[in-house]
Amino acid sequence: MTTLKSRLTDDLTAAIKERDELRSSTLRLALTAIAYEETAGKEARELSDDEVQKVVAREAKKRREAAEAFDKGGRAEQAERERAEGEVLAQYLPQQLGDEELAAIVAEAVAEAKAGGAEGPKAMGAVMKIVSPKVAGRAEGGRVARLVKRALAG
Repeated sequence: MTTLKSRLTDDLTAAIKERDELRSSTLRLALTAIAYEETAGKEARELSDDEVQKVVAREAKKRREAAEAFDKGGRAEQAERERAEGEVLAQYLPQQLGDEELAAIVAEAVAEAKAGGAEGPKAMGAVMKIVSPKVAGRAEGGRVARLVKRALAG
């Protein structure tokens, strides 16, 4: 069992013993998503820590999107629950990059792409190829894309 997956399992056991309903249900859902991912496809396999982290990040993103939807629908209590679940999952993800750090990485990548001959909005793909590995798991793709578009336009 990977270290992140075993940590999730251990934390689930602790949450159940402490009768922490929010934490235990959130960790159960995350572990279920991981188990589903492990059995998806033609052959069952053990996920690596990076793959487990991607599943947890995907689950956290689902919580954020659900919270926004509940807010728009006027269901503040449900939105708050989704945010709380997202916070539980965020504890298992790497620290997200701040706006300044991310902007610096994007600016560096834009300069690198321009040195390679790519300029303007058409350079989006080239810049994203440079930025993506540097920020993997530490910044959401949509957020990175918005910053890249802004940097290429200005």
